[in-house]
Amino acid sequence: MRNINKIILHCSATPEGKDFKAKDIDKWHKEKGYKCIGYNFVVDLDGTIEVGRDITEIPAHCQGHNSDSIGICYIGGCDKNMKAKDTRTQAQKDALYDLVYLLLKQYHLKLSNVYCHNQFADKACPSFSIDQFKSEYNEVFKEHV
Repeated sequence: MRNINKIILHCSATPEGKDFKAKDIDKWHKEKGYKCIGYNFVVDLDGTIEVGRDITEIPAHCQGHNSDSIGICYIGGCDKNMKAKDTRTQAQKDALYDLVYLLLKQYHLKLSNVYCHNQFADKACPSFSIDQFKSEYNEVFKEHV
């Protein structure tokens, strides 16, 4: 089993409301030369959580941080002009909070172990800040912080 000490949040950098799935990201990543989808989980517009790369395998989502992390990607992250925008639906937000909560418990981590891709790369991804995510998360799970 891998030693997990980070959860890194991403967006698919696709236009708001455009309904892509994990299979689409898998195809895009294979076209870039990856063996398969780089993320461990994908959160669809309706809040469905799809499994991507098996959690036991090293993902390919954040250069220099793959071996000890889990990558979660939500569909969206751009406006219709492909500018960075937090496009998470309420269903996606709820699913993200729940998934992060479960992963934190499973791997005995704290909220301080959750990061946004933009903390490790010069990118807008996931089109929101870690402070924003943590604030939202804390509102949902006040008793678990």
